[in-house]
Amino acid sequence: MNPAEHPSPPEPAPGPGVAPAETPGPLDPARMRASDADRDRVADRLREALAEGRITPDEHAERIDAVYQARTYADLEPVLHDLPGSTDGLLPPSAAPRVSLRKDENLPSPDRHSPSVVAVFGAAERKGRWLVEPALNVSCVFAGVELDFRRAVLSQREVTVNVTCVFGGVEITVPPGVRVVSSVAAVLGGVDLPAGEEVAADAPVIRLTGMVLFGGVSVTRREPGSSRADRRRERMERRHAAHELHRRHHDERREHLRELREQRRDRRHGLS
Repeated sequence: MNPAEHPSPPEPAPGPGVAPAETPGPLDPARMRASDADRDRVADRLREALAEGRITPDEHAERIDAVYQARTYADLEPVLHDLPGSTDGLLPPSAAPRVSLRKDENLPSPDRHSPSVVAVFGAAERKGRWLVEPALNVSCVFAGVELDFRRAVLSQREVTVNVTCVFGGVEITVPPGVRVVSSVAAVLGGVDLPAGEEVAADAPVIRLTGMVLFGGVSVTRREPGSSRADRRRERMERRHAAHELHRRHHDERREHLRELREQRRDRRHGLS
């Protein structure tokens, strides 16, 4: 049989109401879904802004709530709209820049230091704009250490400062809105924490651990950029507090030695 005598049946026509498939257009980058990593990066930027004094603790708490409720990059953009350098860097490289975690060009990047601060018969300090590692070890023997966190950048929401202090002192300055928690064990010494300020539940945390022997840890809460007169007054107050602490330790040591002499004397009388 000749195939030409029996042609193939024609293709069926599309049914009514069926439109040919269309290729979807490109998605607006700002409407792309944000990831958990994106939200965490924005939250880190807000913590830096709080530590720098750019936003208040109440504003920080409000914006953090908005960050973790955000679904798209467009939802994240208003959170950072009034912070320096907040217009690019968060969206994928192929997208138009909209949200950024990059700091102001005029603001230097934080200085990186060793995760350990050691002072023996001397002094050491960390101040200015420096990066705080997740764990910072502080050791001082017959010495003093000063840590100023007012312009520091925390590497994560909670950092730990482990203190080992023998016959010395550690002075710590923190900005408002930062929670300081201490579990330092003090033997013939003490830990002085600021009181009276309530901070947000999600505020940055500086956790103090370690041991103090014949020494002390003093934490002061102070606004960044205080005046010279304020700093002079605070230095005088710190010197007075250090003098009182030294006098108290001296009295405690003298009392301890007196008790030891009495115990030795009682033992000699018991043997005679």
